[in-house]
Amino acid sequence: MLQTRCDVPTEHGSRYLQQLAKHWTHKFDVSFDPTQARIAMPEDRVIELTSSADTLSIRLTAPPDAMAHLQQVTDSHIARFAFREELVFDWQPA
Repeated sequence: MLQTRCDVPTEHGSRYLQQLAKHWTHKFDVSFDPTQARIAMPEDRVIELTSSADTLSIRLTAPPDAMAHLQQVTDSHIARFAFREELVFDWQPA
């Protein structure tokens, strides 16, 4: 399994975290509150999010062959929720 992480500068991290968690509650095992979320997907893929006043932190766990796709899916969903601001996703090894 690989882990990657990124810190996305935004003042709306809690909003995006909750939107993503609610969006996937019907498909995956999701737990969340205003400051943290965990989304467990099939095949040991996990998205963990934490929000602070100015940052949305994201940590992904996935098999090596699935990591790029999970990053892209996560980025695109959050970017869609944040259509009013331009977010930067700079993925790094965790």
